[in-house]
Amino acid sequence: MADSGIDSVLRDRVALITGASGGIGQEIARRLAESGTDLLLTYGGHADEAEHVADQARKLGRRAEVMQADFADPDTPARVVAAADERLGGIDVLVPAAGVAAQKSWEDVDGALWDETMTVNVRAPFFLAQQTLPRMVEQRFGRILLFSSVAAFTGGVIGPHYAAAKAALHGLVHNLSANVAGSGVTINAIAPALIAGTRMLPLGPDEPVPARIPAGRLGTTEEVADLSLAMLRNGYLTNKVIGLDGGAYPD
Repeated sequence: MADSGIDSVLRDRVALITGASGGIGQEIARRLAESGTDLLLTYGGHADEAEHVADQARKLGRRAEVMQADFADPDTPARVVAAADERLGGIDVLVPAAGVAAQKSWEDVDGALWDETMTVNVRAPFFLAQQTLPRMVEQRFGRILLFSSVAAFTGGVIGPHYAAAKAALHGLVHNLSANVAGSGVTINAIAPALIAGTRMLPLGPDEPVPARIPAGRLGTTEEVADLSLAMLRNGYLTNKVIGLDGGAYPD
């Protein structure tokens, strides 16, 4: 397939996608492979899903590597970046989609849950960014897309630990993007709400869609990937947190 003005932005780049066995991570990985991007995919406990996406990428002629990564371990970001350097030559596009979301009321959040939520949802994305940004700045190209949540705006229903972690990502976007925007590196975040086909959906299978979602339905992983790829291709969009929530929060 000949390069187009759009696909040439991501063609022959290397992307690291964490949480690539989840619904959103899988769909973004597929779209990146279709755009000509090589992939390092990490998973927590669902290797088959990540391997399936990697196989699809290889059939498109892309390099695709898969590795297990537990981001509750503070040493994992460095290990993953080192693996990307060794196997694929470095990271041009970073999509840290791995996360944890244990639903608890504020009375029941203990120190262990708070620390795990912050380590996986905030610490890991920051240290992945810290270790990949020098290469991006040097080559004057890079894309980082973080995954927040509508809970960062509204408090959400999962709990204070989750809302606080996702809100912290907004601070990372604003600080880091301002420091690297002049080097051709963009840093943004998406804040979804109630996306079907994910393991982090805080609704039972028979529960109705809450009335606070004006669209009256759940979002889809395909819709998240549509927005993600548009943001990753755009070199002038940076320092933005964009809600994808069916109109729930009119930011």
